[in-house]
Amino acid sequence: MANHKSAIKRNKQNVTRAARNTHIRSTMRTYVKQVREAVSGGDKEAAQTALGRAVPFIDKAATKGVIHKATASRKISRLSKLVSALA
Repeated sequence: MANHKSAIKRNKQNVTRAARNTHIRSTMRTYVKQVREAVSGGDKEAAQTALGRAVPFIDKAATKGVIHKATASRKISRLSKLVSALA
C-alpha cells in the first residue's frame, strides 16, 4: 500500500483513469458489435446508422489514449469496408 501522500494521490488517479478507460473501451466494443451484427443481419440502413455512431466514438477512444490512433484507424477502415460491401 502507498505510504506517501503523493503515492496515495497517484493511486487514486490510477483507479479513476482505469475506470474511465474501461468504460470507454467497453462502450466502443459495444458500438463495433452493433455494426457487425447489423452487417451479418444484412440490414444496410441499420449498419450505416450503427457505423455513424461507432466512428466518432472510436476516434474519441483514440483521442483519450485508450487505444492507439492506428488501431482506431484500422477499426474504422474495416468496419467501413464491411458496411460498404452490403451495397
